Amino acid sequence: MTEEKREGRQGKLPEAFLARVQEGFGIPGFDRDAFLASCQAVPYMGLRLNTGKICGEDFPGRERLGKPVPWTDAGYYIEEKEGWSKNPYYYAGLYYIQEPSAMAPAEFLPVEPGVRVLDLCAAPGGKSTRLAERLLGEGFLLANDISASRAKALVKNLSLFGAGNIFVTAETPENLADAFEESFDRILVDAPCSGEGMFRRDPSLIRSWEERGPESYAPVQREILSRAVRMLAPGGYLLYSTCTFSEEENEANIRWIKKEYPGLLSVPLDQVRPLPEGFVKTDEGYRLFPHLLQGEGHFLSLLKRPGEGPVFAKERPDKKRTRLSENPGKGFGVLREFLNGTGMDVSRGTFYAKDTAWYYLPEGSEIKTGIRYLRTGLYLGEEKKGRFYPSQALAMRLSAGTFPNWVSFAWEDGRVLRYLKGETIEADGALQAGEDGWCLVCADGFALGFARREGKRLKNKYEVGWRWQ
Repeated sequence: MTEEKREGRQGKLPEAFLARVQEGFGIPGFDRDAFLASCQAVPYMGLRLNTGKICGEDFPGRERLGKPVPWTDAGYYIEEKEGWSKNPYYYAGLYYIQEPSAMAPAEFLPVEPGVRVLDLCAAPGGKSTRLAERLLGEGFLLANDISASRAKALVKNLSLFGAGNIFVTAETPENLADAFEESFDRILVDAPCSGEGMFRRDPSLIRSWEERGPESYAPVQREILSRAVRMLAPGGYLLYSTCTFSEEENEANIRWIKKEYPGLLSVPLDQVRPLPEGFVKTDEGYRLFPHLLQGEGHFLSLLKRPGEGPVFAKERPDKKRTRLSENPGKGFGVLREFLNGTGMDVSRGTFYAKDTAWYYLPEGSEIKTGIRYLRTGLYLGEEKKGRFYPSQALAMRLSAGTFPNWVSFAWEDGRVLRYLKGETIEADGALQAGEDGWCLVCADGFALGFARREGKRLKNKYEVGWRWQ
């Protein structure tokens, strides 16, 4: 994006905030004038590719992407949002529109395939989708948000990305900590905050800050942090992040949690991946300032719990656990018949039925009682009267050729838009070999959803709540 396009942005900053700017946020050599000038600039926009489905070189819209975001292997700068959010590739789950600095937390939490990951304050899912990608289908991710309505957005975005080894919950950190004591190898706490780093992106946050500033958020953040540490397994890593400049919400919270749990160790971010220019090291973490990099304000701090056995003297309450049956029972036959031929590896987890709905749970996971789940594993679909009805989430795990009966249109074909709007379409010239019945509808080979094939006609089964408006 050229500097000529980055003209001024209006918004009066609070006097109390400006006073802290003049103090330089406690950063030696802080350039106050450059920072204030950046507050009036147009914010950068970013897009992060779903590496579980596509890489940058193969992305069909590669020529429209800007330069890469330095602190991630999957992010790019973009000029505008509208053309990306109204695009069949978006509905195919090929990317997530995300502010560039907000991509950093999920990159600097050291996630490898097979680990157990918790995203504690996860909605709407920008960071969760990236964490799920990095697991490569092994281990599992529990994505939580205390708000059930916000957690529904988590379910959609993770499903859109084709993530199957997931749980989505809408719980308080306290309830989760009681159920999942010492259960996670990696935890991300992207805490609710006063939002100072987003003032230029969303000027409405200025009024919110004046009504409820850092002093309101810090106690909430400490409560969340303390619950998160209880859930951290020995040897595990916890990354704490905010989108604010407040020392009270950032470094002070890290000093507090390390005092509460003396075994916690700070870990330099460059031990996870190379540190890009513009990340400012402080005593307890790293600051991202908009005048030093092309992104909004952020704070990151990585902590590690020692691995030499328990170091926290916490009582672990007894919890009854739901035992999953080794014999899935009635309805499993029609499910197994449907899954045959999809190429999905379903040998390392557990099938789980709740009423008529079927799920596939990741290996090593379990469903705990007393927890409000919105999604348990990969939602496969419903068994009704001896027939299986596949889910939208299952469709997003597939692609052209991985399902016996499929059709693929060019992304600019008008039938793609009509399908996404929920219409019945004709498939002349696009149908592959196959019989009447369930058919996977794709754009350029990337799955959009299911339809019921009747000859050349495709009766629309696209998820109602996902349809193009």
